[in-house]
Amino acid sequence: MEQNSIPSTKVERAMRFVKTGAQIGGNYIKHYSKKIIDPNISKDRLHEDNAEDVYNALSELKGSALKVAQMLSMEKNVLPRAYTNKFALAQYSAPPLSGPLIVQTFVKQFGKTPQQIFDTFNMQSTRAASIGQVHEATKDGQKLAVKIQYPGVAESIRSDLKLVKPIAFRLIGLSEKEFEKYIIEVESKLLEETNYDLELKRSQEISKLCANIPNIKFTKYYPEYSSNKVLVMDWLEGLHLEEFLKTNPTQEIKNQIGQAMWDFYDMQVHEQKAVHADPHPGNFLMQPDGTLGVIDFGCVKEIPEDFYFNYFALLVPEILKSKAIIERIMLQQQIVSVKDDKRTQDVITDAFIRMTTLLSTPFTTDEFDFSNNEYIDKIYALGEEVSNMKELRESKEGRGSQHALYINRTYFGIYSILNVLGAKVKTGQRNWKQPLMDFHLKADNLSQ
Repeated sequence: MEQNSIPSTKVERAMRFVKTGAQIGGNYIKHYSKKIIDPNISKDRLHEDNAEDVYNALSELKGSALKVAQMLSMEKNVLPRAYTNKFALAQYSAPPLSGPLIVQTFVKQFGKTPQQIFDTFNMQSTRAASIGQVHEATKDGQKLAVKIQYPGVAESIRSDLKLVKPIAFRLIGLSEKEFEKYIIEVESKLLEETNYDLELKRSQEISKLCANIPNIKFTKYYPEYSSNKVLVMDWLEGLHLEEFLKTNPTQEIKNQIGQAMWDFYDMQVHEQKAVHADPHPGNFLMQPDGTLGVIDFGCVKEIPEDFYFNYFALLVPEILKSKAIIERIMLQQQIVSVKDDKRTQDVITDAFIRMTTLLSTPFTTDEFDFSNNEYIDKIYALGEEVSNMKELRESKEGRGSQHALYINRTYFGIYSILNVLGAKVKTGQRNWKQPLMDFHLKADNLSQ
């Protein structure tokens, strides 16, 4: 169903959240009324009703509000399945805008309607997500994808993040200090995602740098038809993950696509120090010949040099053997604080090392089978255990570097996609560990 308008003022958007809160309250009343009659009734229907109401509100508001749903859809260890299943629609199936709003955007940006710019333009969107929606067009015989940003998205980000603050506290379990630290990072990234001029620039840069990776395909962009709110590129064929798996691809093809994805991220992280930090299924197109199409470079995380040498060092087994190096990294990464007592430091350090050791498993072998559900389940189980630790829940410190937010999200996203794809990947091909070991051994010697 098309959407004819988007709530744009702070009052309108706040009232939509208030309405949703009332709906959720009503769902709880219905649930507990039924529970009086049947004490054994589960919360499944309650979660389904709440997920429906929250998603409907976020999808109506679009922008950063809907982006929260998109991010939460990948947090399978945080939310009940009813939420993650519903929020997954935010990846590429949100309700689209109506025709008049599309025309209005083009006239405002170019002084022309889309029909006056392109030879053909399909007013029905083929994909609608959190920040914008995509339409099919043609120009001089070339099939194009036209990405149109929702009106008012950039202007509402700051106020929207304040409105979703209770969701962060309730669903993700962030402390006040953690929220304030991470909200700056999230806000800056969301603002970047609304800057289509920046996305076009980054798309062209990363596409050029990664052009030689086998079985990766990028699209061509058209600056002459693009603006800060409209981005035009060649149409890239392919299917999203769920649709692709319905075609029953061979294991060889799945492995080939998985390898392309792994190599793409490995090169960005360890060579470019800048990474496509939005790896959800809606941003990849898979083709029958084992080619992986990469789209949407709106969210790119630049990795500071000092953060890189500390964060990725903890994925190197040899470094994990050095207590002195670990203690230094834990303090520099703000995972523990000098204000913590010895016991708290030890407990948090132990939990963090257990988590990083588990996450580094694919890096410790030449080949890794991501179809191993037991491994993915262990990650989610340990993540839940760590997030519920008393030392973290009751901490008044904002734990961890803000830079870790999008890097963690990137790797959880990659692991999740490769798991669903069922790919076996050669993970030990790039030699990035030795420079990290040399750096920390040198730093350790200088500190002695």
